[in-house]
Amino acid sequence: MDIRIRAEKSSMNIHLYILICLLIFYAVFYMASTVCAGFLRIEHFDWTIPFRHRIVPSLKSSEYLVQVISAEVTFFCSGLLFVPVVGSRVWDYSATVTFLHIIICCIVTQEFPGMWQWWLQIGCGLPLMIASGQTLAYFTYRNSYQRHRTTL
Repeated sequence: MDIRIRAEKSSMNIHLYILICLLIFYAVFYMASTVCAGFLRIEHFDWTIPFRHRIVPSLKSSEYLVQVISAEVTFFCSGLLFVPVVGSRVWDYSATVTFLHIIICCIVTQEFPGMWQWWLQIGCGLPLMIASGQTLAYFTYRNSYQRHRTTL
């Protein structure tokens, strides 16, 4: 009985951590895209920018640059901000949040992303999120990593 209660409690914690990480991801995405839109002087800011995967890729397009720059900044910063929430399990929550982001993009746009540039952006962003978060987690929890190595 006690094992089942602990399993349910840990499952609820995992769902809560995923929700918190998802909220962090989108909050950072909107902040980064707002700042980028201001720097690139976009007159009409579209609030669906985190979910848009059909923007025509062009380095001359301010809208495309805002989307790409804000996405990569979001992936980097989110990895760092996940550390206080999930500790050293940043890689797991980063992959989960990225997967959920893809699903949410499909739901919002009602189509599966088909542009390879968008997939490249996601494919570069996920390792960036994992690397930034795991590096910070390593240096933050370095003593606990060393303690685990010496006890094994």
